[in-house]
Amino acid sequence: MSANDIPSTPTNFIRNLIDAERAAGQNQDIVTRFPPEPNGYLHIGHAKSICLNFGLAADYRGRCHLRMDDTNPEKESVEYAEAIKDAVRWLGFDWGAHLYYASDYYEQLYLWAEELIRRERAYVDSLGAEDMRAYRGTLTEPGRESPDRGRPAAESLDLFRRMRAGEFPDGAYTLRARIDMAAPNMNLRDPVIYRIQRHHHYRTGDAWCIYPMYDYAHPLSDAIEGITHSICTLEFEDHRPLYDWFLEQLADLLPARPRQIEFARLNLSYTLMSKRRLLELVREGHVAGWDDPRMPTLVGLRRRGFPPAAIRAFCERIGVGKSDSWIDMSVLEDCVREELNVQAPRALAVFNPLKVVLTDYPEDREEDFEAANHPQQPEAGSRRVPFCRELYIERDDFMEDPPKKFFRLAPGREVRLRFGYIIRCEEVIKDPATGEIVELRCTHDPATRGANPADGRKVKGTIHWVSARHAQRAEVRLYDRLFAVPNPGAGREGRDWRADLNPESCRTGAALVEPGLMQARPGSHVQLERVGYFFADPVDSRPGRPVFNRTATLRDSWAKVEGGGD
Repeated sequence: MSANDIPSTPTNFIRNLIDAERAAGQNQDIVTRFPPEPNGYLHIGHAKSICLNFGLAADYRGRCHLRMDDTNPEKESVEYAEAIKDAVRWLGFDWGAHLYYASDYYEQLYLWAEELIRRERAYVDSLGAEDMRAYRGTLTEPGRESPDRGRPAAESLDLFRRMRAGEFPDGAYTLRARIDMAAPNMNLRDPVIYRIQRHHHYRTGDAWCIYPMYDYAHPLSDAIEGITHSICTLEFEDHRPLYDWFLEQLADLLPARPRQIEFARLNLSYTLMSKRRLLELVREGHVAGWDDPRMPTLVGLRRRGFPPAAIRAFCERIGVGKSDSWIDMSVLEDCVREELNVQAPRALAVFNPLKVVLTDYPEDREEDFEAANHPQQPEAGSRRVPFCRELYIERDDFMEDPPKKFFRLAPGREVRLRFGYIIRCEEVIKDPATGEIVELRCTHDPATRGANPADGRKVKGTIHWVSARHAQRAEVRLYDRLFAVPNPGAGREGRDWRADLNPESCRTGAALVEPGLMQARPGSHVQLERVGYFFADPVDSRPGRPVFNRTATLRDSWAKVEGGGD
């Protein structure tokens, strides 16, 4: 298959490299991999890598492997591994038969480490962690050779086998690559390959007490699986010479020679993109868990109601570059709105109710209005919305002394009720003790149900409402950005990111909703008209008692704040 056979997709420098290789007759079969460590839940930054790796494989009719880089048993678990698989599936990707674990290769990695010792490319060292740091040197000064660097291969081989057999305590020895202690790239200054670490592994149990380091296991795992393009984020650029060094030293034994390519990671405003920081948020109780809808984790975004298609569209929109940059949260939120605008049915709800009494409407009368489930999708059908003499409208939809461009309800003014009549405010009732407006007394024009006024008068405003007799109370959770500033912890030396948490990131309350909404299926979306997009919480909702999470507002409510407007 030639490059001309590839479907048209947005280009980037990685695609250009692959196209050039294929044009030169190289790497006709593309094999990529997504290699997370199962030490936490995946976040939106991982989604960029998932979409890139699986997307490249699909576009070039190759394959993408899912591999757990599980070489640090102290922090890894079955829970995290299963959550990773679930998140990748939810995003819409399938690895088929190609699910792997670095722990699958422990025996082979160990044998290759022995081979490096025999080839005098590795040695067993007795320096402790503190001494090793001191010997390593600095960015401007070369490192010093360990006293054990000249240890004969036979002696290192014997010690390494005894390390595996469990003869020595943790930290007594390490296996180090013998490269160059004066190398400008500090990753090449005799890096550790294996360390003694007595931790129960979630897959191999207690079979091993020595574990390979990531920089050693990663390139060799790629080679075992026949990976053609090992795509990493930019922080691994300085590690590429070490990646290549291991492949070169064992080239005659390896089934493939992968190529590492780095791209810019995702930096998203108003959040943190570090597993360590996210774990702190959970452990310190700032959020309710990894799936808290304010979290940038994929389980959190999923519970908030972010559609996977919106996340894929976001990853495509921001593209793939070579230099780090910040992406504003509004870009992701816009992708969510665009997707939900198409798929979410509509409904009516009032959050801050103000009572309206239609004084000229019979007290015992009820009727139903036909309401489209989606204004742009007739095939979505319609529903019946009950109507009676007493209603609730949003308090913000009335002003006693309105400005010139206020087109909603005011004394002596008319508005149209969504799907219903035009009404006119005739009287404002206030609490005599507080002066607060508690009720509006209005009249309706019975000839305007589904029709414009016969006399040609113009009514500019349309507001939503619910029937006071039929409305139901539903729990709502108004989620917002987790942090109040774009770059948490920045701006002042030593500033703690915790100080930038947004105290308004979650507000709970109740809304009055049209009765049909109480049957919302957990995990379903709805647009509450003129309010925002909501999602029936899949964890806390119960039959007939939904809990609605706000996924996104209808518009970017942060735009004026960020732009400095009023």
